Amino acid sequence: MLRSRVIPCLLVHNKGLVKTVKFKSSKYVGDPINAVKIFNEKQVDELIVLDVGATVENNEPDYQMISNLAKESRMPLCYGGGVKTADQAEKIIKLGVEKVAISSAALEDFELIKAIGGLIGRQSVVIVIDVKKSLFGKYEVVTHNASKRIKMDLLLLVKELEGVGVGEIVINSVDNDGVMKGFDLKLLDMIRDVVSVPLTFLGGAGCAEDIVGLIERYKIVGIGVGSFFVFKGKYKAVLISYLSRKDRGKYG
Repeated sequence: MLRSRVIPCLLVHNKGLVKTVKFKSSKYVGDPINAVKIFNEKQVDELIVLDVGATVENNEPDYQMISNLAKESRMPLCYGGGVKTADQAEKIIKLGVEKVAISSAALEDFELIKAIGGLIGRQSVVIVIDVKKSLFGKYEVVTHNASKRIKMDLLLLVKELEGVGVGEIVINSVDNDGVMKGFDLKLLDMIRDVVSVPLTFLGGAGCAEDIVGLIERYKIVGIGVGSFFVFKGKYKAVLISYLSRKDRGKYG
């Protein structure tokens, strides 16, 4: 039976765990393997790992790092970053990863989505859409760490992606990245109204109430959480955490 998933999202760069604010101000916060070990102990629903430098720096996926993460992870693992071909996606799956996340390469070529789905199965294909508000308040699709804009209407894009066979869509709010002040509900309502494939929303969680409130609003949904599961307190000391057993009971 389908149920909501609360998913820690780890950003990596040069093999280190980093955190960003609005896709900028990258801060090193530790070793991703250590974070995976802690999330294992906390029995999290799923884990997303995104290499935020791979596409911008035109690097291939770091297969050794992915292998290390997959061997350590006792939860379903989704990896994204630098994937440009179906063969790369298949290689990542063979390392023990359950899902492969693609962004810029897939948005530029829908045939790539079909090719990857043909090799690893539609259910393992995740498309990450980074969304940023323009100066006029319009939601725009961006890639390459928000440095490039895709000239396509957001709602039209998600409908077309669903039509070509993606298994899941992740909506990542650039404006809410690392801010920890709640989700952009207007954006999420728009997407929820037009998509029937599994959705995960990322960007904005600042407290347990934000997460539980989103589940109550949408019933079955994926919620990606970054800073809230990495930082503690107003000074943002690094402390890997997860929802309490009490809060998990509200949706599990």
